[in-house]
Amino acid sequence: MTSSEPTLAGRVALVTGGAGGIGEAICRELALAGAAVGVGYGGSRQAAERLAADISAAQGEDGACRAFGADMAEPAGPQQLIDEVSSALGAVEVLVVNHGVAQQASYEDVDAAGFDLTLSVNLRAPFLLAQRALPAMRRRRFGRIVFISSAAAFRGGVIGPDYAASKAGLHGLTHFLAGRTAADGVTVNAIAPGFIETPMLPGDPAELAASVPVGRVGRPEEVADLCLSLIRNAYVTSHIFSIDGGMHPR
Repeated sequence: MTSSEPTLAGRVALVTGGAGGIGEAICRELALAGAAVGVGYGGSRQAAERLAADISAAQGEDGACRAFGADMAEPAGPQQLIDEVSSALGAVEVLVVNHGVAQQASYEDVDAAGFDLTLSVNLRAPFLLAQRALPAMRRRRFGRIVFISSAAAFRGGVIGPDYAASKAGLHGLTHFLAGRTAADGVTVNAIAPGFIETPMLPGDPAELAASVPVGRVGRPEEVADLCLSLIRNAYVTSHIFSIDGGMHPR
């Protein structure tokens, strides 16, 4: 273990959108690394609670993982979530913002209300989560924030203009926060997945694979592996990492 690879044993982590897919894979990896994990969920309470119970049983420790619900469309939701996790598990030291909404639509069909909803959940809520968690991270001189973005932020994607704009906004937020917190031991990075086999995949995996240079869609565990690498590394900040099978070389 080097100084750039701090142990995560005993750290408190929160993963929003943690009940399934990429979020679930990240929760499991964080727990294996020894972190106490908060599984953040919106409407997937049963799945989140099942995952928390499964992780706690596997770790052999009650309370090693707990589920926490909040509405990310509400302005008070992010603060409520950070406060509840901090009260139950301790100050949040690792924040993985993975939640999001994605409604496939052409630009002609997205109205003001739909656009605002997407940005409130996918961009405003991530900022408010980070804003609430950062003071404790800076006091402790340790913090890791990872925003889960999307390859749609680079080229628009196939979901919708509101979705692409919200994910591109996460990249600007990453750079803004990283430059202001690095001296306090906090790193802020983003991961931009391409086609990953989750319920949010916009099409048939076999058909989508034809457009991926490696010939297949990605797995949630592969995104989790990259995420844990960033969390363990103290010298990487203010970067956007693609994980897309070679679709968007940068």
